Amino acid sequence: MRSFATILLIILFSSATMSGLPDHSIPDTEAVEVTEPSSSVPVVSTFPTELTVEGLISLARGNFALQLGAFTRQSNAEALCMKLKKMLDTGVDVIEEGGLYKVFINSNLRRSAPCLFIPVSFPGIPSGVQPRAKRPAERTTATSEPETLTEVTDSIVPPGASADLPAVNAGISETVIADVEAIPVYPEKRGIFFLKGDSPWLARYNYFGKSVALVNALIFTIIASIATMIALLLVILLNRTRMEKEAKLRQYLLEQYQSLIIDYLFGNAGPDAFRKIASDNFRRQVLVDQMIDVSVNLKGDTQEKLMKLYRDLDLDRDSIARARSRKWHLKVKGFRELAFMGIRDANDEMYNALNSRNEILRMEAQIALVRLSDREPFDFLSHLKRPFSLWEQITLHDLIIQHDIPVPEFQRWLTSPNPTVVMFALRMIREFRQTDAEPELRKVLLHRDPRVSKLAVEVAGDLDMRSTLETMKRMYKYQDYHNCIEIVRSMGKMPEPGMMGFLKLVLDKEDDVQLQIEAVKAIENMGEEGVKALVKVMKSEYKNYNIIVRHVLDRRIY
Repeated sequence: MRSFATILLIILFSSATMSGLPDHSIPDTEAVEVTEPSSSVPVVSTFPTELTVEGLISLARGNFALQLGAFTRQSNAEALCMKLKKMLDTGVDVIEEGGLYKVFINSNLRRSAPCLFIPVSFPGIPSGVQPRAKRPAERTTATSEPETLTEVTDSIVPPGASADLPAVNAGISETVIADVEAIPVYPEKRGIFFLKGDSPWLARYNYFGKSVALVNALIFTIIASIATMIALLLVILLNRTRMEKEAKLRQYLLEQYQSLIIDYLFGNAGPDAFRKIASDNFRRQVLVDQMIDVSVNLKGDTQEKLMKLYRDLDLDRDSIARARSRKWHLKVKGFRELAFMGIRDANDEMYNALNSRNEILRMEAQIALVRLSDREPFDFLSHLKRPFSLWEQITLHDLIIQHDIPVPEFQRWLTSPNPTVVMFALRMIREFRQTDAEPELRKVLLHRDPRVSKLAVEVAGDLDMRSTLETMKRMYKYQDYHNCIEIVRSMGKMPEPGMMGFLKLVLDKEDDVQLQIEAVKAIENMGEEGVKALVKVMKSEYKNYNIIVRHVLDRRIY
């Protein structure tokens, strides 16, 4: 009982002494003035240094509640609670109240007994906390504490701690306290590139539990993107300027070289005039392009003279090197140059390119081989394994017409394992009317590829190969719809009275109207005998016959 009375006297004496001290700001705290409840509450703001752990244990045994701190973060309140439990070996509770986490001893008495506020201070600055510079706005209404920092960084000091203390046993209401948080200080960082370790760009600030390190990363990303765009813009502008200068120089050189080549071909200039030109790579390429353009319209001796100049300047080596390049566009350029200049040193590379996946490269190799082959211009068809596209076939046909290339007997490729090559041979047989291929063409009618078979039927009809009619008649029932129509249409192109019975059978048995119409047209093409047969069919009671025959015989339609 004496110790309890002694402690109360010490509390009263301490409060009276500290009420007269000047106001000091508490480091790293920021209190907010709040309105006190109507009934004044006695609050103990601090204890002198003589208050030891044993004294606090004695107070805990009294008949009142002790509030040791209030925090905005639950983790800080629980940390203080655990530390006090170890020191005091008594019951310490964390109570959530008014949005704060309060640390109480005898928390069950806080509603029915007086409540004392006893902030717990520990000497020294703990790790992870750094005091901030004092500002006028950081003044508090509480009595100043000693110049030490609490270990728990968001502890709250209630206002009104310096008020005169009434009797201890008076009724006490809860105090409303302000939320103050300390700014955490991170360990020293190493420099990154041109940033030092103490750079503010490397500091991390937490606002409501979220870091703004991502903002710094985004800023750096934006700066890097802008720098990259500026660099690319400069490169594009410089490259565009260079290309414009090269285009102007190229146009100028083409005009100069054209006149120089013409003078050389007509004996007004010698090959020595080209030596300086051939020493520069850019001008050398321009000269090659101009020589190819000129060679298109040359024949005979002038063409041979230009080819000799091409070899004397060693331009053929450049073309062969391009033809053997791994880049397809250089290969195409090399093939074209060699084809125009009649150089056959890279024919093996052209044969290898025949089965390339690149369609442009295949086409250029085909054209070059046709131009460079004297005896067998189309021998490459025997080596072609890739599909021979329709565009390639058209290009090759135009090449034959424009350059008067000797036309071979295309029937030799009707047995090719490549269906597209067989189709090209059939088209060329029809184009150049090679009727000698009729025996081989009869075999192609039974080709297992329906596209080839259909084209063979069409070619046989266009060339009037009547020996194929019996084969068409036998194969009719095994063919698909499109081939059947083509067979009937080809029979109409080759009117043969012996096929009339077959055509009448088609008209009678087939349900497809288009097939019936083609059969009636084929019968009509047989002349007077065919027309009489159709008139007889019109007298039939079967109505569809009348409609189809009237449609075909109506001359207003055709």
